[in-house]
Amino acid sequence: MRTHRWALAGMIAGAALTAFTQVARAQAPLSENEASEIGTEAYVYGYPLVTMEMTRRVITNAAEPKGEQAPMGQFVLMRQYPNASFRDVTAPNADTLYSVAFLNLAREPYVFSLPDQKDRYYLMPMLSGWTDVFAVPGKRTTGDKAQKYAITGPRWKGGELPEGVKQLKSPTDIVWILGRTYCTGTPEDYKAVHALQDQYKLVPLSAYGKDYTPPPGKFNPKLDMKTPVRTQVNRMSAGAYFKLLARLMKDNPPAVADAPVVAKLARIGVVPGKDFDLKKLDPAVAKGLEKAPKAGLKKITAHFKHAGKDVNGWVYPTPGGVYGTNYLQRATIAYFGLGCNRSKDAVYPTSETDAEGKPYSGANKYVLHFPKGQTPPAKAFWSLTMYNPEYFFVENPLNRYTLSPRNALKYNADGSLDLYIQKDSPGKERESNWLPAPPERFVLMMRMYWPREADPSILNGTWQPPAVKIAAP
Repeated sequence: MRTHRWALAGMIAGAALTAFTQVARAQAPLSENEASEIGTEAYVYGYPLVTMEMTRRVITNAAEPKGEQAPMGQFVLMRQYPNASFRDVTAPNADTLYSVAFLNLAREPYVFSLPDQKDRYYLMPMLSGWTDVFAVPGKRTTGDKAQKYAITGPRWKGGELPEGVKQLKSPTDIVWILGRTYCTGTPEDYKAVHALQDQYKLVPLSAYGKDYTPPPGKFNPKLDMKTPVRTQVNRMSAGAYFKLLARLMKDNPPAVADAPVVAKLARIGVVPGKDFDLKKLDPAVAKGLEKAPKAGLKKITAHFKHAGKDVNGWVYPTPGGVYGTNYLQRATIAYFGLGCNRSKDAVYPTSETDAEGKPYSGANKYVLHFPKGQTPPAKAFWSLTMYNPEYFFVENPLNRYTLSPRNALKYNADGSLDLYIQKDSPGKERESNWLPAPPERFVLMMRMYWPREADPSILNGTWQPPAVKIAAP
């Protein structure tokens, strides 16, 4: 009975979207300015889906799992922290080891098996094609014992699942599992986490309980594997961008609540599953759409400072991971931090300016001071990460991209903590607390995994990140 209700709901949603589309097509022709405005809105709306697809292409461009790539339906198991050459995902972390997989649920569900984590912190957020986190198996939500899930797509007709396997319903055929397992980075802990990663298993539902060997993937030697994904997306012409968006929307259907914006997209020829050709549009509409990528990117990047709370020069997006119809928020987070978790799993205060509101520069020396007992209140862990303005790691003599308690931080005599953010070493006695900076501009990001919900908490504002100040001479 439940399956029939889901199917009926899907039919109703589809009918609603179709009705909106038909009405939109019947409206009067658009002027160049109107097309530009709708095109800009469409660009923002589709940015996460297009970015997700371009990311999928790069990460799955492999015949077999190797390095940072693996075929569809197989895990990329990162065996060590990313370094400064890593460009596949913006704002990577050096606190957890990634276990990443892309799934296509068009044919059938996948069964995902997790081992007993033995009290280790982990989380396995599952993102739809639109970057919404629709499920989060993990220590906070489901505990650390062994678990099994059937990840089903929007068109799965239902049926009996194997005993002990719980269903997780994805709203899109494309799913990104962006798993993270905490690791201290020592050789011994790397070995322990590797043993857990080797037990993360994915199999098609039809192969569950059987001997299964994943088929080889397809490697495309012509695919650009060097240019960062975000740059590839940002360089796309209006014609290429909207053509890809229309195709992707077929297997990754818009939500029911998206019907109004889907109707607007239809007015510029972007219809789920239909071929889009900029050259076949009215010249005024085509000319207006050609302006959309530049205007859309400007709108996305400008929204960063308004994407959440701004406290002492730190901005942390709210909401994260689940966006509803807040398309600009979703696009901005996809631009700056693709793969963002739900706020209850992680909060990412990000700072581009010091206590005086001036952009960070390696020409200065900075201090981040936490009074006694006021370090970030996180149940799992917290850290401070250094990025360049493009949100990638910065090369430095220590190969240190992040600071956290696992660095054996030295506290002051009064119990407070100072972190030194500068280009040159602050001296051997302070080096454990040093986050190396580049000579030019940079960005700082805190990570607070499993933030406390009771006071003090960043979630309710009873804890606030302190401002970063220029160090006294």
